[in-house]
Amino acid sequence: MGVVCHAVPTMGEVAGQDAVLPVAPQTAESLARSMLAQLPAVTDALVQTIYEQNPAYREMNSVPAEDLWQSCHDNIARVVQMIAGADHHPDGSVTEDYFDAAHETGRRRAEQRMALDDVLRSFRLGGRLVWEALIEEARALGVADTDVLLDVASKVWEVVDTTSSQVAVAYHTTERQLVRADEQRRATLWEGLLHGRAKDPAFVHEAATVLDVPVNGPYAVVAIDTQTDDDRLTTSLVRRMAVVRVGSAWQTRAGAVVGLLALGTESPDVVLRLLRDNLQVPAGMSGVVTGLANVDVAYRQARLARRTLPAGELGVASLTERLPEALLLSAPELAEQLVQAWLVPLMKVPAAERELLLDTLEKWVTAGGSIRGTAELAHCHRNTVINRLHRIHQITGRNLTDVTSHVELGLALRAIRLFPPQ
Repeated sequence: MGVVCHAVPTMGEVAGQDAVLPVAPQTAESLARSMLAQLPAVTDALVQTIYEQNPAYREMNSVPAEDLWQSCHDNIARVVQMIAGADHHPDGSVTEDYFDAAHETGRRRAEQRMALDDVLRSFRLGGRLVWEALIEEARALGVADTDVLLDVASKVWEVVDTTSSQVAVAYHTTERQLVRADEQRRATLWEGLLHGRAKDPAFVHEAATVLDVPVNGPYAVVAIDTQTDDDRLTTSLVRRMAVVRVGSAWQTRAGAVVGLLALGTESPDVVLRLLRDNLQVPAGMSGVVTGLANVDVAYRQARLARRTLPAGELGVASLTERLPEALLLSAPELAEQLVQAWLVPLMKVPAAERELLLDTLEKWVTAGGSIRGTAELAHCHRNTVINRLHRIHQITGRNLTDVTSHVELGLALRAIRLFPPQ
């Protein structure tokens, strides 16, 4: 039963009933008291009507037959008792105890995930059956007074409407509690995944069910700096990932949005391009791991990849493309030693010259120590490159012609971008 607005039967409709004798005042209450003995039969009729006219109860199959019968019985009993005038307050209102069946029904149907509209439809059907049963009782007693029958209808729908509103209140209260519980459970499962609890088979299967992702298969994780509209972002990414047949689940955390990407047969490069096309904020993407059990590893990788982006740089950093930076971030003391050994003297020259020399060194390493290659990358004459390298040698005292030094120098150049000296 639910919050409804039923039309009161017209005088013509009531006049069409078979009636013989007028009745005394309080007829609505008297008829209701007489009807209490018929509760089982009326309950049976209501259950049958619900199955016939409210198909959701058959299709959902979430409300057991005995549950539905008992609920119908208890609510009809309370409705009839309230019409009969049981335990009214001095102002005419009904005591709260008489809404116990309505509250229980609202709570149970919310827990059973039955749509509130379908629950309220059943209450409308119940109200109609109660009214019809009272009219039949009136016929049996020979009631012919139209005003009395209209009073019966008025009382029926007043009580049904009030009871329905109580059902809706209980339903919404329980629904909010369930949503909070679901959110808390989902958050707990996310925390467990990201911190290594997925080694437990029971946990990983529950997480897969709740997050709607597979237990096995290749996975990647993406960590995105928080957005002003995280829900809109995640909704868009879920849709775009589905286009390339990648299942995904997302969680908003403090300062970040974390995405769990079930790659399936899709290449991680395709996913990376998709992310780069749709994200204009700093983000990091992990390498590929196997199964939900290793998502914690991917999460650490995604966060590490995000940290490889220099301050102020936007875009998605892929761990597989930034392994040297990731190694340096994982061992900051070694990164500091590389900078000290190779580049600290350059920090003492004016900023403009320093940036020019550092840029030349980066291109020198990229060109594999080739003067010509460096000149092409720097768009200058080879003699200019030679002069700059000589200047660097003068400042640092390091031998740049030693091929074995290129690895250290390359790491030092990456480290100084990650850890700019004060």
